[in-house]
Amino acid sequence: MGAAPLLPMDMPPPAPISAPEQALDAAPAPQADTSAPARSRLWRLATFVPALIGTALLMNGLYGWFAQDGMTGLEWALLSMIAVTFVWVCLSVSTVGVAIAGLAAAARAEARASRDAPGIDVALLVPIYNEVPQNVFGNAHAMLADLAARRGPHRYTLFVLSDTRDEEIAALEWRAYCALKAAAPDGFAVHYRRRAQNTDKKVGNLAEWTRRWGGGYEGMVVLDADSLMTGRAIDRLASELSLDPGAGLIQSFPMLIGAQTVFARLQQFSNIAYGWLLAEGLATWAQTEGNYWGHNAIIRTRAFAGAAMLPHMRGRGGRSELILSHDFVEAGLLRRAGWRVRFLPRVTGSFEETPATLIDYVIRDRRWCRGNLQHLRLLGTKGLHPVSRFHLFHGAISYLLSPAWFILLVIWALLGVDQETNVIRYFNEANPLFPDWPPAMSHIDSAVFLVIMYALLLTPKIAGAGIIAATPRAARVFGGKAAFLGSFLVEVALSVAYAPIMMIQQTKAVVNAYVTRTEAWAPQARDAQNHSWTTLLKFHWLETVLGLLLLSGLIAGLVSLWLAPIVASLVLAVPLSALSGVKISKNAPSTLRMESPYTLREPAIVKHAMAERARFGALLADKTPVAAE
Repeated sequence: MGAAPLLPMDMPPPAPISAPEQALDAAPAPQADTSAPARSRLWRLATFVPALIGTALLMNGLYGWFAQDGMTGLEWALLSMIAVTFVWVCLSVSTVGVAIAGLAAAARAEARASRDAPGIDVALLVPIYNEVPQNVFGNAHAMLADLAARRGPHRYTLFVLSDTRDEEIAALEWRAYCALKAAAPDGFAVHYRRRAQNTDKKVGNLAEWTRRWGGGYEGMVVLDADSLMTGRAIDRLASELSLDPGAGLIQSFPMLIGAQTVFARLQQFSNIAYGWLLAEGLATWAQTEGNYWGHNAIIRTRAFAGAAMLPHMRGRGGRSELILSHDFVEAGLLRRAGWRVRFLPRVTGSFEETPATLIDYVIRDRRWCRGNLQHLRLLGTKGLHPVSRFHLFHGAISYLLSPAWFILLVIWALLGVDQETNVIRYFNEANPLFPDWPPAMSHIDSAVFLVIMYALLLTPKIAGAGIIAATPRAARVFGGKAAFLGSFLVEVALSVAYAPIMMIQQTKAVVNAYVTRTEAWAPQARDAQNHSWTTLLKFHWLETVLGLLLLSGLIAGLVSLWLAPIVASLVLAVPLSALSGVKISKNAPSTLRMESPYTLREPAIVKHAMAERARFGALLADKTPVAAE
């Protein structure tokens, strides 16, 4: 197997399984127990009721402010936009509250010990498309080696499922595969298949494997090209699936690794410092109606085959349209069939990488946006659990909130045109930095009101940071309390600076999703690259122009000074984007490095994967043929 055949394939004998395409307009009979824990309802009430009450109280306060001199059309619009956006802010806050309450009440048990589980056959699936071969196969070898060292009860087989169209990359994939097969630990089979046509992209790739080979495996761990999981994490997911016959899917919580730039480090610090708290809250109230993020999860193969084979949906003009963000939908269909969909954020050792620059992040986000907006048309799917419908709606609203915030910004600016009703009338020359609120609101009341609004926006971050700062052991793994709190302030400042830019970019993505028909399917840019100033200006011209227009309004006294931070961010969009790709220097102050446990002490599996990537890179650079045993 030294030279690559026309369409390389090294697969085991077929083990077919029936995998019928699912109907979206008719609910099938349940295939498994549909019951959910009785406590689920209580946790959901504890999450959603406070969010609704908090939003109602805010709206009542704002209405009392606006309505003193009568309500204008713009003020009604402003109030509506605030309600639409703020309910989701309150929901994040209540999710954090549920997480803290759940931890205090020990609401969820830890995953069971792997050694207690009967062994099952598990396929490790790595679907790829024009990825960097040494990175994919380096990660794969590191995971196999870690699994071999554990000697767990389960039996694993690795499948690299290629949809690569670039012939040069495909040839390198085959060489890397041959090297991986030759070096694979004893007892671990490794296989490779490249499709002739990448029909239906990743959805079709996994569906084809399921139908032809899925019958031989009880579970399948789906991995992205940049996924990395310890043997312990994979074993724990497999054991949970083995011990819970009603589980159809179990999702882990991937932590970010490999962040070398300002923007990547910002995301990594946020993911590790605060993300766990939101994940814990989601797991607590979602219970058996969890969600699927498309990777770093284990799925019961027969459940997936019998309940989650996606059809095409009806698109614009009656055309057949591929479901792009398939993961949320697959989770919903599994739960519809009665299979439990669980989320285990406490299973450590699950990792992924993140885009290195703001531009790379936005490009990936555009694809996700189009897929998530499709979910609005899938809300009527027959038989879905209400929580599954909420997950679909939440995926869409996460992008629609950006246009809502943008409309809110525009209305706020337009209110400055009318001197009788605009926000500017609450400011005066004697005290330009503090608003002169209507008589019903004292200075103290208005200050408290504003503090509450901003505090709610930052509550998830503040709560996560507070728990870490108050726990000496947790603070130490971040480099100490002082270093952690300094990094926290830097992360918050950068997040605030990038938020308006992301608002504009996501608004553009939403508009493009409704105006254009397709989005180019390209691999994610996973390595840091320096974008030219010309590229930066072309990419961020709209933010810059909007920022300059608002700045003109500020200078002319037509726009509220409270919009100054947003204006500054938009005006500086190009240099901020350039900053996002700057590599973090080891000589920079620890606060500016935004250190986290995985940067201060790199996990062993990550070190091993980086070494394997380098080894595979050197091997692929050498043109000597590689033979697989």
